Amino acid sequence: MADATFLVRRAGPLVTVQDGGRPGLMRFGVPASGPMDRGSFAIANIALGNPEAAPAIEVSMGGLALECLEGAVTFAVAGGGFRMAVDETAHGAWTVATIGAGSRLVVEPGHWGSWTYIAFAGRLRSRRWLGSASTYAPAALGGGILAAGQELVIEEAERREARHGAITCPVGARPRQSVRVVLGPQDHRFPRESIDALLSGTFSLTSAYDRMGVRLAGPPLHPSGALDLPSEAISRGSIQVSGDGIATVLLADHQTTGGYPKIATIVAEDLDGFVQLRSRGPVAFKAITPEAAIDSARTRHLAWERFLARLRARTASRSRA
Repeated sequence: MADATFLVRRAGPLVTVQDGGRPGLMRFGVPASGPMDRGSFAIANIALGNPEAAPAIEVSMGGLALECLEGAVTFAVAGGGFRMAVDETAHGAWTVATIGAGSRLVVEPGHWGSWTYIAFAGRLRSRRWLGSASTYAPAALGGGILAAGQELVIEEAERREARHGAITCPVGARPRQSVRVVLGPQDHRFPRESIDALLSGTFSLTSAYDRMGVRLAGPPLHPSGALDLPSEAISRGSIQVSGDGIATVLLADHQTTGGYPKIATIVAEDLDGFVQLRSRGPVAFKAITPEAAIDSARTRHLAWERFLARLRARTASRSRA
């Protein structure tokens, strides 16, 4: 097996190398990072027969253009409904294909979604930080932010033409305009009218949107009293509210601690659909109990494992054919 080398011809903002993230280090002030849409990221890798947490490229709405300089490699694209083409041949947004020397791969935003993933049949050579290739974008630690003129190397690149074809896009991968939340941990810091505004109002994502979080436009959610909370641990999906009543949903590169009150937290299985919403996209919040969230997570986990098992079996049967 030989390496495949690419030249980055164009890369939009926040196009980064990500792997499964670096969990377990938040107590040391290290964000977990990893992909914004964890489900689509795993699907892109599994469709190729890779480990589901293997390093891949996360493509933002800015798009990406790669030129293959040498070698050949099979790749998979999964995530938002982006447009993808190899040279002049258009492919579906969720697909497996092969590219060789002299060809160009272009991925651009399509009809829906904010993030998509390109995985390769081989090892994406990338820097590691604290055992992970995931890029912490604010400090450019890990695999890094892609830029025009940069070379990418896929070590031990393989052609896996037997895996070519469309990848099933699960319904949950689509943008989710209604997401479930568990109130708290500081919902007691908000008057009833702010809680009602959160659960009955319609919000929209603003252009203040990156891997750390996204600010929302909508009814103000003014907290009660002074913002005198001591800093505490923060989780992904927290809806944090500043003194002016503006809510921000914290995402993959969120800070590890903070002192603003969190009115609610988006349940984990709704986050992938939430991050696929685009700026100005509407979103509504529905409260469920912690017990219901746990039951939902268990049910979702079983369904997700069944889906991945079918995907693995399908791609394995293609390889044997």
